[in-house]
Amino acid sequence: MGDVILISDPRVTSIPVIDCLEPLVDVRAFLRVDLRLADPAGAFAHLREGVAERLRRVVLPLGVHLVVVEGYRPVSLQRKWFEEYRETLRTTFPDMSGDELYVAASRFVSPVEVAPHTAGAAVDLTLCDDDGVELDMGTEVNATPEQSDGACYTASTDISAEAMQNRKVLATALEAVGLVNYPTEWWHWSYGDRYWAMTRGRAAALYGPVEL
Repeated sequence: MGDVILISDPRVTSIPVIDCLEPLVDVRAFLRVDLRLADPAGAFAHLREGVAERLRRVVLPLGVHLVVVEGYRPVSLQRKWFEEYRETLRTTFPDMSGDELYVAASRFVSPVEVAPHTAGAAVDLTLCDDDGVELDMGTEVNATPEQSDGACYTASTDISAEAMQNRKVLATALEAVGLVNYPTEWWHWSYGDRYWAMTRGRAAALYGPVEL
């Protein structure tokens, strides 16, 4: 699946943030939003304005629609999820060092100091048909590398031909409006964060951690 650069890599973490101060906006007014990760404040349905506008411009084949699962994530929740997943890995792989656990955890949950969800820059999404039935993408959204035996990696070939085609449709549509994928998670796309800046060769990220 090629050389995957993780979000914990110094090539990502060393990139500075010059926040453009765009507001967070609620995407429920113009996008399909799933409620599986809904929170009482509706934080999950918010994204930076520039990211939201790019999603609004997405063009998909007839009868296919984006489904937003999660956008903005509060810093406290990001920290909780990272620490919980790292502890799960510690139990599963007791011989891993602290540094190895940190890197391994970053395949699935971003360390809070570089997390694009806390900047409102990342969105987890999938595809559905006209009836709201989700398309086959190979794994569930948020399947871990352990649960999926690596099938969550975007370039995985250990999935059906239909799922591979659906991932290609998603990637083509989102790349066309400037978003980049985190290659260990087919559902995770971002714009304006440090990973985007690294991928696009930008000197700085546009979005840093923000409060709703």
